[in-house]
Amino acid sequence: MPILEARRVAKLYTSEGSSVAALKDISLTVEPGQFIALVGRSGCGKSTLLNLCGAMDFPTSGEILIDGQSTSALTDAALTGLRREKVGFIFQSFQLLHTLTAIENVELPLLLAHQPKARAAAQERLRWVELQDLAQRFPHQLSGGQQQRVAIARALVHNPRLLLADEPTGNLDTTTGDLVLDLLRRTATEFSVGVIMATHAVESTSVVDRVVRMRDGQIEP
Repeated sequence: MPILEARRVAKLYTSEGSSVAALKDISLTVEPGQFIALVGRSGCGKSTLLNLCGAMDFPTSGEILIDGQSTSALTDAALTGLRREKVGFIFQSFQLLHTLTAIENVELPLLLAHQPKARAAAQERLRWVELQDLAQRFPHQLSGGQQQRVAIARALVHNPRLLLADEPTGNLDTTTGDLVLDLLRRTATEFSVGVIMATHAVESTSVVDRVVRMRDGQIEP
């Protein structure tokens, strides 16, 4: 079963009485272990599509299915559970809590979900991104690349089926960005996670399985 299916999805926003189509007739399938890049200029709909794929928003028409479940058919409680159990998120700005250490940031999703052995799971994920020796440092004591690796560890600590990355290398230099891309590649391959990365940098697509080019809210043929 695909981890994600977008079936003829459209998204309209209404402003001052007029409608703007952010997405038009989008269909996309992501299999476990597949790494897909959404490529296009700012404003083409990449982030909007990621939000729909992560059940952070809902399509105006069409359907998004995560692990076979239609996001539009779920209650708020079920959606929260779906995101908590099945989806991981990585952002350009890292979004770490600066009052928490690296390991505390990583274990936080498990603590909020009342999961046992949160510290052990966080330690294992920090080891996987090769930051176990910096576990007690706060975000301001880490480089940008190290912060993004902590964010990746946090996104994977609950063993999601789907990982969504919005411009994950946007704030990083080329060398550090390549390291992050390698971790995303390994995430898909080693954990059979479906990975969708939004990027405007074509050079970031060298490690992916499929490039989906977007323009004006549509997938280009």
